[in-house]
Amino acid sequence: MRFPQIQITTTDAQMDWQIQKPVQRISQPKAEQTISQPPATVEIRTTPSDLKIDSSEARRDLGYFPIVEMVKRYAQEGRQGILKGISRRVQEGRQMMLNAGKGQEGAIIQQIAKQNTGPKRPGPYNIKFVPSIGSVKIKYTPATVDVNITRNEPKIDVKINKPVYDYTPGKVTGTMVQRPRVDIDVIG
Repeated sequence: MRFPQIQITTTDAQMDWQIQKPVQRISQPKAEQTISQPPATVEIRTTPSDLKIDSSEARRDLGYFPIVEMVKRYAQEGRQGILKGISRRVQEGRQMMLNAGKGQEGAIIQQIAKQNTGPKRPGPYNIKFVPSIGSVKIKYTPATVDVNITRNEPKIDVKINKPVYDYTPGKVTGTMVQRPRVDIDVIG
């Protein structure tokens, strides 16, 4: 016995697709940046140097004295000379008074004259350094410099721009070229 058979034939659907791709544009504008650097503040303080030279002692060693001191000195030397002269004349007068009339007959005056005349050596000669060592006094105070620098921070201003985003969505359209089909036949 023969049984009927079922024959199934299928036809696939065929589509014609039109695809429009999506478009996406992203751009990032550059950030706007402003940078400024204020100059540093510099303060400089100085005290001048000081040099003092005292050569008064050296000038004295060379015989240069202030006028007032020189006048006093010459007055003192003159007074000493006068007192020395008076003392010498008193001594000579006393000598003549004590020895007069004792048969010397003028020998006393000759003796006094010999004492007051003749070569006199001022004394031993020696080398003298003029002006003396250390007679010039020097006092020096060096200058000082104080530098103060204040650093100023840079000023940075940044404006960030948002990204520009443009999106066009894609599209898919289709047309059915062949419809699907199922054919069922009974054979037999």
